[in-house]
Amino acid sequence: MAAVLELIAGSYEQIAFGYRVKTDEKEWTAKPNFTHHAHTASISAVAASERFVVTGSKDETIQLYDMKKKTEHGALLHHDGSITCLEFYGSSHLLSGGEDGLVCVWSTKKWECLKSIKAHKGTVTSLSVHPSGKLALTVGTDKTLRTWNLTNGRSAFIKNIKQNAHIVRWSPDGDKYVVVVDDKVIVYNLETASVTGTITNPKRISSVKFLNNSILAVAGDDEIVRLCDVEKEKWELESPTLLGEVNTTARLTCLAVWKPSSVQKIAEEPAAEATTSKELAQELSKTKRVRIVAEEVILEDESKPKKKKNGRK
Repeated sequence: MAAVLELIAGSYEQIAFGYRVKTDEKEWTAKPNFTHHAHTASISAVAASERFVVTGSKDETIQLYDMKKKTEHGALLHHDGSITCLEFYGSSHLLSGGEDGLVCVWSTKKWECLKSIKAHKGTVTSLSVHPSGKLALTVGTDKTLRTWNLTNGRSAFIKNIKQNAHIVRWSPDGDKYVVVVDDKVIVYNLETASVTGTITNPKRISSVKFLNNSILAVAGDDEIVRLCDVEKEKWELESPTLLGEVNTTARLTCLAVWKPSSVQKIAEEPAAEATTSKELAQELSKTKRVRIVAEEVILEDESKPKKKKNGRK
């Protein structure tokens, strides 16, 4: 039986397109399912949880779309500038980054801004939440890579990378992460915080996605999607097979996949704040519950009222 998923694409034309994709071994078919025209400027980021799709734009808003009801669900207003990156942690929390240098943590229960962190002196260009929910990485135009301890919303490490990185991503197992600078993928080990390898693409890289803990899909200005083994630092040479395509007649800027059954497991409360990369790595191996409250940024279901004002329009 063919699996079904939803492909969401943002565009310069201010529209988010939804395509219902049916998959089988030989061919994938995509049929238009919805369009969402809620922005007044181009869409710069999109993310999906079990229920919601969110889009960020240069109009400084985050628009919500309920995938189960196929209806608009409102807007989030907090950033002063373009929204540059969005990422859900499970179905309970959303993180957003913007041109204003802020990273905001939102509850999806009441869509409150629980915490606003001044993450960078310039634009936050990319963010990524560790699979455990205990750490986040951000990069910005201030040429720094920052590791955030989400148990308290404070910066755990700051690394001067001397260049403007525009992408950062954790691996699925959380034991490594990649930072993209122009045409280079720099691979870091979590425990040592050291560079384990660098891979160079022929042209500037625009997007990367881990397919498993070692294989990274890389897309760039050379119009080719390449598969790279980040552990061996080699390109996979096997030619990919085109399973399907769809013409949106729009200039696409970002993609997300919505799966109704995709639910991340919430981690449990961590121990005391770690102060070294090795201690942080050891902390991540524990299975303690975490939560978000008004004073602390800790990812979990909300059971207590929040002190922060609602940021939803």
